[in-house]
Amino acid sequence: MRLLVAEDEPKIGIYLQQGLTEAGFNVDRFTNGTEALQHALSEAYDLLILDVMMPGLDGREVLQQ
Repeated sequence: MRLLVAEDEPKIGIYLQQGLTEAGFNVDRFTNGTEALQHALSEAYDLLILDVMMPGLDGREVLQQ
C-alpha cells in the first residue's frame, strides 16, 4: 500500500513515516500542501494523511482540489 503523508512538523512527519514504513507501507512524506497536492495528482496513492495546518495549501484545501 502506498501512502502520502503531508506534515510540516519535522518530528511528527518523521515519526509517522518511520512507523508506517516499519508496518510495511511505502510512504512518501511532504512538508507542505503544495508539494503534497502535486504528488497526489501525479502519483497513485492508496491513502493521504494530511495535516490541517500547513504552509502553502492546508490539508482541507488539498482534499478540495
